[in-house]
Amino acid sequence: MIKGFRQIVVLTVVSRVLGMIRDMVFAFFLGASGVMDGWVIAFMIPNLSRRLFGEGAASSSLIPVYSRELARDRRAADRLAMTAATVVFVLLAVIVIAGEALVWILYALSDHEATRLKLVLTGAMLPYMILVCTVAILGGILNTHRHFAAPAAAPVVLNVLLIVALCFGGWALKVPARTQVFLAAGAVLLTGFVQLVMHIPPLHSCGVHLRPAWDIRSDAFRRVLLLMGPMILGLAATQINTLADSFIALWLSGSPEKGHFFMLLGWRIDYPLWEGAVSQLFYAQRLYQFPLGVFGISLATAIFPVLSADAARNDLVSLRNTVSRGLRCSLFISIPATVGLVLISEPTVSLLFERGEFSSADSVGTTFALAFYVLGLSGYFAQQVLTRVFYALQESGVPARSAAVAVLVNVCLNLTLVWFLGCGGLAASTAICSYIQVGILMTVLRHRLGPGFLHGMGRAILQTIGATICMEVVLLAVMYALRYHGIALQLSLAVPAAAVAYLLISWLLHIEMLGLLLGGRRTTAVVARP
Repeated sequence: MIKGFRQIVVLTVVSRVLGMIRDMVFAFFLGASGVMDGWVIAFMIPNLSRRLFGEGAASSSLIPVYSRELARDRRAADRLAMTAATVVFVLLAVIVIAGEALVWILYALSDHEATRLKLVLTGAMLPYMILVCTVAILGGILNTHRHFAAPAAAPVVLNVLLIVALCFGGWALKVPARTQVFLAAGAVLLTGFVQLVMHIPPLHSCGVHLRPAWDIRSDAFRRVLLLMGPMILGLAATQINTLADSFIALWLSGSPEKGHFFMLLGWRIDYPLWEGAVSQLFYAQRLYQFPLGVFGISLATAIFPVLSADAARNDLVSLRNTVSRGLRCSLFISIPATVGLVLISEPTVSLLFERGEFSSADSVGTTFALAFYVLGLSGYFAQQVLTRVFYALQESGVPARSAAVAVLVNVCLNLTLVWFLGCGGLAASTAICSYIQVGILMTVLRHRLGPGFLHGMGRAILQTIGATICMEVVLLAVMYALRYHGIALQLSLAVPAAAVAYLLISWLLHIEMLGLLLGGRRTTAVVARP
């Protein structure tokens, strides 16, 4: 588990760093403008499909069933994998064709230039869904064979091609913003083909050959389908909530086209947000998702095959140990990440984005939203681990129901808090709902596995908080000492110093997760039977 986790983390760090550079390029050329709002909304649909399938439902429903089939019959397992890939390809092709027709019908009916831009961009990027979701299935197959490199490296391609497209359009061609986003859309489509080709050699090395299959009547494939539906909602709660944040921000944002207010039942109501709010939320989401993507999803991806193997053997003792380690690892990372991001949110946003078309006012709005998003980091981390425990047990209904509750509560909170906190209210809603979902999952899992998986959790939390406080002191001290120097120098010295302090204190406190993550040493503690 830990070897795979470290491999995924390294590749994910590269991807996320490139992703941050990509966002800086977007901020430089497009800022937090109406055109950027259009790109964010249009890219959300294929990007959500990537998260659903790449980090969620398709691969997560396939891995437990595929693992069991591998233990019984390798040929049947490979036929199941190719059937899943073929069905996803065909199904999404049909969806994309229907989506394209709907997009162009709406385009013909709309007379708003901003709306038309969003529709055209959406239509241009819809085919990416077919490729990225097929790639996700292939990535799930590779993960089952404990081959994590190609799936983890795939996002690097997207970030590189988007950076090249934007810089080429903005600096070489000097085209306007509306043209730049279409160059970016072309880069997204090219990415899908490149990612597909990347997965073929490692699949062959694992003995899996790409051949279309249609064994949809098999019991194994039916189990995958039964798991997949609820998994789509269960794993995607955070993504759906952030999507809801953005659409509500778009709906409740004034603009030159919409005006400063709207009429409701004869009452004049001023818009709580203004054009660019969607973009500010996007930049904030990208920052809080950095540690989530690097560590949270990487940990969940690495732990899932182990959980599936434990469940396939019906080894509940090993399963409880794996869950316990996963949760303690998530806390060890998420708690200091939360505190650190809250403390350095303002200088980080300013340093990364405040140049070109991105103004100081955009920095204020982005920072405010980020401060609320990061408060939910521990919830986002734990959610990734806990949902996969249920999927390893092939019990997808509980995560789906908990996610449904979280999404409904988030929409209600969004529509309430946005009037008081603006973008911050939308972010706060998502953070609150992450803990609601975790609470539901842990309550049910306690009844399913017994309290053993919580063994050592209290001690781990106290130790992590103690190390985090020391980290906070070091971070603030270095930032204060360098207050008369540039932000870049402050962050480049304060963040590494704080990280070293955290690791040192963790070592002095004998926090077992430090040795497990860095050295691969398995903990000697055994989770007690219930």
